[in-house]
Amino acid sequence: MVSAIWNDATIATSNETVVVEGNHYFPPSAVDFSLLEMSPHTSVCPIKGTARYFHVRVGDALNANAAWTYPDPTPEAEGIRDHVAFWKGVDVA
Repeated sequence: MVSAIWNDATIATSNETVVVEGNHYFPPSAVDFSLLEMSPHTSVCPIKGTARYFHVRVGDALNANAAWTYPDPTPEAEGIRDHVAFWKGVDVA
């Protein structure tokens, strides 16, 4: 079981993550979207496509752009469509 935890809150947990470039991508059904807020930030990966970011909020604490997803990935990255990955201090283990 892999979990994503920040500020003692479990944001996601799953046995079915997809690992790409060292990052665990959690299926949407495994993510607590009540802890995520859409960010206007995006980035482009030539392999995976355009990433959309989320802020992680736990109580009054905000971790800006700490999660991302690929809602319209390249054909090579179709396996992570809408899956969510984490960084910036979110403990994924």
